[in-house]
Amino acid sequence: METTGTSAEVCAQDVETLYQANHRWLSGWLRARLGSRADADDLAQDTFIRVLCLHAGKSIAIREPKAYLATIAGRLVTNFYRRQSIERAYLEVLATLPQDEIPSLETQALMREALLEIDQMLDGLGAKVKQAFLLAQFEELPYAEIAERLGVSLRTVKYYVARAMVHCCAMQESS
Repeated sequence: METTGTSAEVCAQDVETLYQANHRWLSGWLRARLGSRADADDLAQDTFIRVLCLHAGKSIAIREPKAYLATIAGRLVTNFYRRQSIERAYLEVLATLPQDEIPSLETQALMREALLEIDQMLDGLGAKVKQAFLLAQFEELPYAEIAERLGVSLRTVKYYVARAMVHCCAMQESS
């Protein structure tokens, strides 16, 4: 590819070439996994935006573009389903509330956003560590009950919750 200009322009041209060559394929690949053309198109766009951000100002040389795009898109699909699951669970909780206790739409949107941020913060933790933290913080279960539910010792629950707290603090400081 022969280009002139700044490195940001080179990168944008590289991504444009990648986009033109693979967008239709990627949208179809995503549609097969999501079952929705609109969601597939959104995630295809998000994939190329992610590529642009990952290579900020650097020229792109990708040997296997479809595999590279499928890897990025696959992660976005995972995040998409996780987000849907969190939102569905939140709506289920709202449905159980008496009408006069249902928060405003603005508060609901803020709560969904906060839940998604918490989920992202906990993403790097193991399943039991994440579960112990959520049970302690959101369901306010005593550590003994959490230990029983998870089939671990009380000491292990304390370790899990402390590890999750440290992880969340580190994630918050880095952002």
